[in-house]
Amino acid sequence: MHCGGHPNAGPWFRLLDRDRRLLYPLNEHKMLTTDQIAALEFTSTRRAQDRLRKLREMGMLFAFRESLYGGGTSQTRHTLGYSGARLIAAARAEKPPTPAAHALSLERLACSRTLKHRLGVNGFFAALAAHRNPARHPDTADVEALTQWWSERQCTDQFWTSPLDPTPIRPDGYGCWEEDGRTVRFFLEYDTGTETLATVAAKLPDYQDFPTDRFGILLFSLHSSHRETGIRTALRRALAHGDPGPVIATTARDLTADYDPAGPVWALLTTGNGNTVAKRLRLAELPQRGPHIAHHSSTGQRYNEAAFDRHDLQIRDLFANHLQSTSSSCPTLDGRHHDQANQTDEDTFIELEDNPLPHEC
Repeated sequence: MHCGGHPNAGPWFRLLDRDRRLLYPLNEHKMLTTDQIAALEFTSTRRAQDRLRKLREMGMLFAFRESLYGGGTSQTRHTLGYSGARLIAAARAEKPPTPAAHALSLERLACSRTLKHRLGVNGFFAALAAHRNPARHPDTADVEALTQWWSERQCTDQFWTSPLDPTPIRPDGYGCWEEDGRTVRFFLEYDTGTETLATVAAKLPDYQDFPTDRFGILLFSLHSSHRETGIRTALRRALAHGDPGPVIATTARDLTADYDPAGPVWALLTTGNGNTVAKRLRLAELPQRGPHIAHHSSTGQRYNEAAFDRHDLQIRDLFANHLQSTSSSCPTLDGRHHDQANQTDEDTFIELEDNPLPHEC
């Protein structure tokens, strides 16, 4: 990016609009596999591989593979290269990282114990984003399908339990799915099977303390059908001994060979269906929860047209109403709730520092 003491902007102007769109999710979500990137922007994995190779040569991306036990390697993982990090910083009028700092961040990311979990969460959202892939769906005129994709870091920044006790909830992600006039906002808990069922169910009180029902439903994505049955039992037991919880739906990623989280793979957790699943619903058929806001566009930042800011008055009201009355939001297992409008008290809001902690389920 520098030549003879002067910036070399040549690589920047060699980027396509698609390349620039790709840099933003890589900056926020840190790492994507080749297949995940292909789902976002390309017609095939082969075409993605060809373009990603050129982006690596330009320094926009950094890629690596892991050696697998017994031979072979993992699929290539991609993150921002130093030139890509400088480009994002320039676009946001921020100071770029030093080469040493960026190299250290890459080493920590590649060696992270939560990398598998991060890639799983990103794969979940990438599968939803594939329904808006401009290369595969060029005739899609309206903004629909996945219109919000927040990372755990963004969730930590936007959501907290209480202004008096600013402990944030820590979902693995937060999204918004829009289809045929329906809007389903959701918190995601992505399970890889490394924690006990009791540990996973112990996360539920945080969602009960938080006005979850005012922002979306709670989704549990489990790695197997057996695990899904177990977590439904654990969640029902947890809810039986506490306050009513948010609307909850579960799925197992081994249900079908061509699993699609937007498809009919979700089972609502209700009081009358025991541990069995009588019916699977599409993501768009799940109960609608969360604020209704007008779409907005931000240059280069796709999949966030339905995003909101915690300082928005409408969003602040959702927190304030929850705090001013214990009866303001009373969701039940089958999705029923009571609404009560109250006056916003702006003095009760405080700022949060961006200091997320590791999280894996």
